[in-house]
Amino acid sequence: METYMRQRLTKILLFGLLISSHLHAQESQDYKHYSKLYPNANSVRLNQETIVKIDLDSDGINITQKFLEEDLYLDNGASLGAKRSLRFSSFFELEKVEASTYSYNNGKYQEIEVTDFKEKDELDNSFYDDSKSLNFIFPNLKKGAKSVLEYSEKVKNPRFLSPFYFGDFSPIVNNKIVIVADKNINFKFKEFNTQDLDIKFNKQEKRNTIIYTWELKNIKKFKYEPKTPTYKKIFPHIVPIITSYKTKNEEVILANKVSDLYKWYYSLVKDINKENVDEELVTLVNGLTKDKPNDFEKVKAIYYWTQKNIKYIAFEYALGGFIPRQANDIFKKKYGDCKDNSSILFKMLEIAGLKGDLTWIGTRKIPYDYNEVPTPLVDNHMILSYTTKKDSTYFLDATGRFIPIDYPTPFIQGKEALISKGENFIIKKVPVIDAHKNAVIDTTFIYLEDQNIIGSSKINISGYKKVECYDNLEYTSTNEKTISYYNSQFRKGNNKFLIKNYNEINKFDYDKHFIVDYNFSINNYAKKLGNEIYVNLNLNKELLPYKMNKDRKYDIEYDYKSHFSYTTSLKIPEGYKVEYLPETTNISNNLLTSNISYITKKDTILYTHNVSLNFLTLNSQQQKKIDELIKPILSAYKEVVILKKS
Repeated sequence: METYMRQRLTKILLFGLLISSHLHAQESQDYKHYSKLYPNANSVRLNQETIVKIDLDSDGINITQKFLEEDLYLDNGASLGAKRSLRFSSFFELEKVEASTYSYNNGKYQEIEVTDFKEKDELDNSFYDDSKSLNFIFPNLKKGAKSVLEYSEKVKNPRFLSPFYFGDFSPIVNNKIVIVADKNINFKFKEFNTQDLDIKFNKQEKRNTIIYTWELKNIKKFKYEPKTPTYKKIFPHIVPIITSYKTKNEEVILANKVSDLYKWYYSLVKDINKENVDEELVTLVNGLTKDKPNDFEKVKAIYYWTQKNIKYIAFEYALGGFIPRQANDIFKKKYGDCKDNSSILFKMLEIAGLKGDLTWIGTRKIPYDYNEVPTPLVDNHMILSYTTKKDSTYFLDATGRFIPIDYPTPFIQGKEALISKGENFIIKKVPVIDAHKNAVIDTTFIYLEDQNIIGSSKINISGYKKVECYDNLEYTSTNEKTISYYNSQFRKGNNKFLIKNYNEINKFDYDKHFIVDYNFSINNYAKKLGNEIYVNLNLNKELLPYKMNKDRKYDIEYDYKSHFSYTTSLKIPEGYKVEYLPETTNISNNLLTSNISYITKKDTILYTHNVSLNFLTLNSQQQKKIDELIKPILSAYKEVVILKKS
């Protein structure tokens, strides 16, 4: 029996060695090398190459871009990267596409071509443009395999040259960008986030062309971190700008200055709304404004009507992505994109004898200024500006819902706005709304029933906080759904917090604060030990989410500045006295201010907690300052009030 077992074990070991040897033989030299070099990477891009050819002819500029992407997959999650999609539109015409998987077997790579390409319109419930996608799947993609993708496209408008990126969320071994351009084409190249990289640049004149080449090798992967403002603020990249070009007859100025961009934009909008206005629209405007005491109130009435009644649906086709539709059409259909909302606002103000200005703006996802990048890459949105006689400018974005007139939509705060003034323009910066205008003011009264907290609260909500509530409440069609939303939104103490009933004041009002009165309970929240009761009055620990990750590298972005104020009155149970009150805690710097305090008034303990968050974006140094600053408050959150039987 022992002899048989030894023989059996020997066979198993030999079989295991053969399997191990066979598996080892299936690993290519590339896989062995890069899996050791990048042990934490799921894949590595071996080659990334972009070649842009720009010619001149009698019709203007011809631009063709060719792309090569070769990836090696280093783990068993390779199949997750098998689905691929290429976007194209009337501005970017997709041409030749070739894709293959290379599986490593028997000491060599074997090619499996992609043969099934499916084209589809990029359409969902809220967005439509002329963009399409070409979708395909790399077959048999697994650990150790490679994928190779080659495709080319024509760029139909020279203003739309795309940025060239040198980094990604995977390592890149070889990255090369080549522009081969007619020598009569002039460029500016704007670099972003490249200051620490050893990029090799070469400019070579050859016959009638100039060849620009950038090369970068062995760049490590960029770490994905949540709440990062935009990858454009992280990835090193170059924005190529064709400033002008010469033909036989003239020099064409394209995008050298902001004025060049504006001249093109204005040419697209100057002839809108020239037709006779719809009489029903005139009647509507007259009805909205007839009882208003001044121009500002008239503008407000028109703006709020547009937000409420013109549904935002983004749909674009070719230059339709830049040209607003006629106000009459938008009024009849009751929907439109950002340009259309601006168009009907413009016309309605004009009917009322008021002047609005079409305005181009980039959201906070775009990190460029107009003078840096005077091309359509700098903006992606249109609004209407209204300037009073005292030169106060209001930025009216009717794509928003429930946005008060003195608030911009949150995603354009701090951004430059390109405001049309006929043949001329001005640039103004959109204000960032102060923290105290986005406030939650909570006043709560509680008492103890055994170890349970019974309470009532009045919560006063303003600014973007209010808008967020309205956005959610608009779709809470039943009382049960509303209570469920309030239970999550107003939670105190722990997950045993339960609202029993509520009363809403000023619901969906644009200008007034939203107020909710409600009664609640938190079961088994207080702790009784002998003659003492322990209660943690920090029912809302607002600063807990701001404990920073020490390993974080990139900026954190928030939607808006905000302020919180909590006042909680605890009725001291009959027969008890205060044995211990925590000390007052105060912290403050230019980014954040907070305090916690306790005082006793007759038979009541009055607790207050205030927090002002005065930032939209925190860089890594500011994150460290915040993390250090809030430590006393985080410690104070653990403090309890002790009540003792008299």
